[in-house]
Amino acid sequence: MTEVLNALLLAFLIVCAVGVAYIRDLLSAVILFSSFGLIMAVIWQQLSAPDVAMVEAALGTGVVALLLVAAISKTERAE
Repeated sequence: MTEVLNALLLAFLIVCAVGVAYIRDLLSAVILFSSFGLIMAVIWQQLSAPDVAMVEAALGTGVVALLLVAAISKTERAE
C-alpha cells in the first residue's frame, strides 16, 4: 500500500513540475508550485524525515508562495 501511495505522490510531483514549467499565467504557476512544495513535504514525511517535511511545508508551501504572490501583485499577472 505504501508503494502505491509513493508512486502516486511521485506522479503528482512530476505533473506539478511540468505544469509549472509550461503554464503561462504566473499566479496559477505559483499555486502549482505551492502544491509541489506540499507534495514534497508529504514525500519527506513518508521517508521518515519529519523535520525536513516541516521545513518544506513552512518554506516551500507558505513563505515562498507569499513572496511570489507579493511580487506578482507588483507586476503583471501574465507573462
